[in-house]
Amino acid sequence: MIKFLDLKSINESYKNRFSEVFDTFLDSGTYMLGQQVEGFEKEFSQYCNTKYCIGVSNGLDALCLIFEAYKKLGKLKEGDEVIVPANTYIATVLAVSRAGLIPVFVDPNYNTFNIDIHKIEAAIGQRTKAILGVHLYGQLFNVEVLERLCKEHDLLLLEDAAQAHGAVYRDGRKAGNVSNVAAFSFYPTKNLGALGDAGAITTNNRELAEIIFKLRNYGRETSYINSFRGYNCRLDELQAAFLRVKLNYLDQDNKQRQQIARRYISEISSELIELPVCENLEEHVFHLFVIKTRSRDDFKDYLLRNNIESSIHYPVPVHQQKAYAGSNHLSYPITEKICDEVLSIPVNQLLREKEVDSVIQVISNYKTI
Repeated sequence: MIKFLDLKSINESYKNRFSEVFDTFLDSGTYMLGQQVEGFEKEFSQYCNTKYCIGVSNGLDALCLIFEAYKKLGKLKEGDEVIVPANTYIATVLAVSRAGLIPVFVDPNYNTFNIDIHKIEAAIGQRTKAILGVHLYGQLFNVEVLERLCKEHDLLLLEDAAQAHGAVYRDGRKAGNVSNVAAFSFYPTKNLGALGDAGAITTNNRELAEIIFKLRNYGRETSYINSFRGYNCRLDELQAAFLRVKLNYLDQDNKQRQQIARRYISEISSELIELPVCENLEEHVFHLFVIKTRSRDDFKDYLLRNNIESSIHYPVPVHQQKAYAGSNHLSYPITEKICDEVLSIPVNQLLREKEVDSVIQVISNYKTI
């Protein structure tokens, strides 16, 4: 069986280094916001080429802290609107709602899955204060256009970079450094994954970073002195230690994913399958390789019969979720079509060449019943 993702095997290769850093962590006697978190923040900010990195508890908390910090700065207030892609994981939208802000959905481009740049301007209104772009499945959103729109309309540009660790824009900037501020998730399945929940925020804005550093730790200025009503959203010291090990291999792992994706795009041949569109592989790190087919259930069963696991990301759009019942009456036809057709196939650094060969052959031989 070709697994969709084998986390045990992926992390097995780091086992000896994990043991070493665990011993260092245990011997340190400092188990919260110690040298490992500080070390990871420094190394990840250098990796993204940003001035600041704040380690936090997970990707959702990263987004929530960003919005709360901008409220403290007076850049946002409850009732303001934030443009978000309709085609995204619900966490993106939850962060907007939790801050008392109003998400305004925009349909994606059917080919790239990312927010449709031609539909954004029509969604900008008097209460619009920010665009929250998502690098979905690992592909950067159209940075040039979103930067221009935000400049023209005096909007904040925020990144949900939870799936795009290491993606590089054409001018050399990485995910995490193509906006005012970015949120990362290091959930175990990510290209840079911890062994539990973890996240980070990157920015070049000193004032914003200083507020977030405080907010993640109860709003604390110094011991027992609190500037804000903050939160407990700290990056775990042990997860930071594990992430420091894996960060050294992120570019290498991403290149392997890109090589597999290149083969899929050039060698899979089936009239029943639509492959993802990617003009520049450097801008896509293939957290997921997502194809489209109008006979998804049949195709998924076909893959399984041929010993290939697959997964669906995501079958129900946010605006149709019970959690967003107030938006259930809205229609975003491209998002809904994508949600009915997408299927993710295996793409990770552990896939062997013969397994890639098999995936290509099986998909190319697919015919509906």
